Amino acid sequence: MVLVWLFLIPLIGGLLAWLTERYSRDAARWVALLALALQLMIVIALWVEYWAQIVGPGQGRLLVSFIKPWIPVGISFYLALDGISLLLVLLTALLGIIAVAASWSGVRQRTGFFYFNLLWTLAGITGVFLAVDLFLFYLFWELMLIPLYFLIDIWGHERRHYAAVKFFIFTQLGGLFLLLGLLGLVFAHETATGKVTFNYFDLLGTSLTPLSAFWLMLGFFVAFAVKLPAAPVHTWLPDAHTQAPAAGSVVLAGLVLKVGAYGLLRLVVPLFPDAALAFAPIAMTLAVAGILYGAVLALGQRDLKRLIAYTSISHMGFVLLGIFAWNELALQGALIVMLAHGLSTGALFALAGMLEERFHSRDIEVMSGLQAVWPRMGGTAIFLAAASLGLPGLANFVGEFLVLLGAFRAAPVFAIVAAAGLIVSVIYSVWIVYRVFWGPPPERREGRDLNGRETAMLFAVMALILWLGLYPQAFLSTAEPAVRGLLGLTRPARAPAAYHSREVNPILGIGGEHGRP
Repeated sequence: MVLVWLFLIPLIGGLLAWLTERYSRDAARWVALLALALQLMIVIALWVEYWAQIVGPGQGRLLVSFIKPWIPVGISFYLALDGISLLLVLLTALLGIIAVAASWSGVRQRTGFFYFNLLWTLAGITGVFLAVDLFLFYLFWELMLIPLYFLIDIWGHERRHYAAVKFFIFTQLGGLFLLLGLLGLVFAHETATGKVTFNYFDLLGTSLTPLSAFWLMLGFFVAFAVKLPAAPVHTWLPDAHTQAPAAGSVVLAGLVLKVGAYGLLRLVVPLFPDAALAFAPIAMTLAVAGILYGAVLALGQRDLKRLIAYTSISHMGFVLLGIFAWNELALQGALIVMLAHGLSTGALFALAGMLEERFHSRDIEVMSGLQAVWPRMGGTAIFLAAASLGLPGLANFVGEFLVLLGAFRAAPVFAIVAAAGLIVSVIYSVWIVYRVFWGPPPERREGRDLNGRETAMLFAVMALILWLGLYPQAFLSTAEPAVRGLLGLTRPARAPAAYHSREVNPILGIGGEHGRP
């Protein structure tokens, strides 16, 4: 029942925040904050309670589960938590609190409805990470989209309606691919077994022809690639990030993109191992293209939020590369990149929102020399930029290093080309800091440095980035049983260990079986 409360708390908290708006704008904020703090405490308690089970001998992949019959056509209310979903739900609660804090003074109209939409988005994201029944997974997938659309369209900036509609169209089309792929898999399983089920564990290993497996896998892949986002279905992201309020950008970068990565990790490869691993050369090509494309385009942006948005495309390319390298090092690295990117980029968007609140502009050209007048904000920005470029000792370095190491075992050429993205990331990170904080000092600057709320929020994220960078073993050990369980599901499948094998792949006409790394 504790898993049910993990997504019920933000649902109830959102309703209460909306209802209390009539009494006080501050009441709505505090209700939202307390709801997410309660969710965070439950997740931390689960982590502590099940630590021995996670790292001890003979542990199972699932830490806790909840299942009840729901709809009598093979659909159940089935939730479960393993090491991977535990870490992602923990990230959801943390960034939810950051999003509330980031919008504390910036949202002045319809405050209750704002926090209602924010918390319901977080509830949908939490549900996606917990759902085992794939009908329930799809329900939560759709739940998070509508309130996020309202967050952008009502509280966004000058082109918010265009950005919200574009986001909605892309994500709904992705959802359509997911629904078609899901129904196709369920019908194929019914044909093979005579049983209708949406249970993830029952659908694993469904007997499929190579061609049908490929097309079903492609439907799932497109849906999650849109949300990741991977080139060329990424174009909604810069507009959505630029026009969204600060809290919307934090949730988009820190969590919504992780939903796409989670779907690739949890569903695409385990459900269609042969087809997915045969498709791996194309997926890894898209990953490397996204790494370089996002990094290079970030260099040409004047809009601060748009610049950070393009860096997200680059960073999430490492996640896609790690997932389709499909070995333990690469998968652990992909998960660490997901956590590190959520923290560092979420904090960068919160910082960009603070700057926009003070300047009423996102144009980097009007910001200069802020380190001299706002030293706390300048020091924080330098730290977060260093984390984004992958400085050793910080979280992003651990994840990207593991991804490249694992990818090198599977496909050395892809790993070598992807490493060039790290060089460009150094350039744009230093460029941001110099242009905004270390340029010519201003003659006169209105506004203020970070206040107590902003300082506490950003310093908490910085402490977590340091923890993840200096002692990642706590997170790696948490995810290890689940990662090995996923690898065990695909043992019979072809490994992507060396895509230059002479044996031709029957689906794509490339690659071949070359042994498991």
